[in-house]
Amino acid sequence: MRIDIVTLFPEMFENVLGHSILKIAREKNLVQYHLFNIREYADNRRCVDDRPYGGGPGMVIKPEPVFNTVEAIGQQTDIPSKKILLTPQGQRLTQSIAKELAKEPYLMLMCGHYEGFDERIRTGLDVFELSIGDFVLSGGEIPAMVVIDAVVRLIPGVLGDLDSAINESFSCDLLEHPQYTRPADYRGMKVPEVLLSGHHQKIKEWQKDHAIKRTRERRPDLIE
Repeated sequence: MRIDIVTLFPEMFENVLGHSILKIAREKNLVQYHLFNIREYADNRRCVDDRPYGGGPGMVIKPEPVFNTVEAIGQQTDIPSKKILLTPQGQRLTQSIAKELAKEPYLMLMCGHYEGFDERIRTGLDVFELSIGDFVLSGGEIPAMVVIDAVVRLIPGVLGDLDSAINESFSCDLLEHPQYTRPADYRGMKVPEVLLSGHHQKIKEWQKDHAIKRTRERRPDLIE
């Protein structure tokens, strides 16, 4: 997969992309990350945003530098990208959406900042608008990092254990069951005996029952 990140602050991504699963995915040649600074494609690098027509607080990113960036990237490859606009107005990210995005060969994540994008960016670039939740952040950079992490770990071959992604929360519309590791007894808190039994069928039944129980207690909307 190729992932392009269109942003005013590419330096924010350097540490995130260089560690843990995202780094491993790149080292395995399963994903390529490309950072593009919107300012470099603006007619005036010092003026990538402006006050909104009609008044209101804050600044809005102008269409010209974003269109220029996207068109310049398009000259580098013949593969069409799925363009994702990070915005609180978009569809909320779910595990199901992450799975679908993981099937794409080429994602372009577009990060707004300040008061967001000129509306012509939304309507003129055929974007998929995506949100990570019902709250507002300073920009789309952190949401883009969330999307990248959620998607890349689902690319076949990235995770060492094929069952890791399958058994996680939301993968089967349930929260994950409780997890334990050594020691078996820590300060009087003991690991359930069934998990120490070696009886695989009983362990699977326990995990499923407790996944349902935890989901019913914490996210009854998923059960419904």
